[in-house]
Amino acid sequence: MQVPKAERIFAACKMLFIMKSIYSKILILAFISSSLYSYAWGLTGHRVIAEIAENHLSGKARREIRKIMGKERLAYWANWPDFIKSDTTGVWKQASSWHYVNIDPMTDFKVFDQNLKMQAGPSLYTQVNTLSSQIKDEKTSEKDRKIALIFLIHIMGDLSQPLHVGRAEDLGGNKINVTYFGDKTNLHSVWDGKLVDSQKYSYTEYARLLDIKSKEEVKQIQAGTVEDWLYDSHKIANRIYAQTPNDSKLSYDYQYKFNDTLERQLLYGGLRLAKLLNDLF
Repeated sequence: MQVPKAERIFAACKMLFIMKSIYSKILILAFISSSLYSYAWGLTGHRVIAEIAENHLSGKARREIRKIMGKERLAYWANWPDFIKSDTTGVWKQASSWHYVNIDPMTDFKVFDQNLKMQAGPSLYTQVNTLSSQIKDEKTSEKDRKIALIFLIHIMGDLSQPLHVGRAEDLGGNKINVTYFGDKTNLHSVWDGKLVDSQKYSYTEYARLLDIKSKEEVKQIQAGTVEDWLYDSHKIANRIYAQTPNDSKLSYDYQYKFNDTLERQLLYGGLRLAKLLNDLF
């Protein structure tokens, strides 16, 4: 028995609608996945790192940065690359992968370094180098140089957030469900902002409290390369993963266990950002 033409058309339209709906959901999930991974440290953490960096700029770097950025402090711009996630034009969509680098658990620096350099596509690692080159290039326009510098300030903060040098399989801890003082959340969110915000400091207070190292200690912290600094964060990420399995119930004991690590990463992020900027200018 032949199906009437009108019914065939209706069935085809219905199937087309279903396929479009599925495709839309896939696109939404892909966007959410990239967006979730791209936020690090929250507002306070990024500003703490930028403020510490500002306190360790050389005179020349400070003058050159002011020419590019104006009178605002680094902390003023530190979160702009996250704010533009709200942009609906799609202009900044390509920048979502700049905030992190996915890498399997590594315990040997040489293997880590090889894997890092073999990865295709833009990432936190590639963009530190790309943005630095753009800033130094005399052909770069004033507008593009400013944007490159703002992004560099931000992603160098991302670099010190361990779960931004985490694993693709769980989106840097976004798929690891935990509770934090009874509230349902995920591991990435805990490290992005909840641990920092629980300290109840303003970013200037926190920066002042953390930035107490001697000149020799600062020099030691700033030693090494971007690859060394990424591996440093990666090793800490491995420890966080090992000690925070799925469905963990996190509270005061977790804060106590990782508070030194948290504050180390904020401080190291600021000092290493300063080193990069001083070398750049």
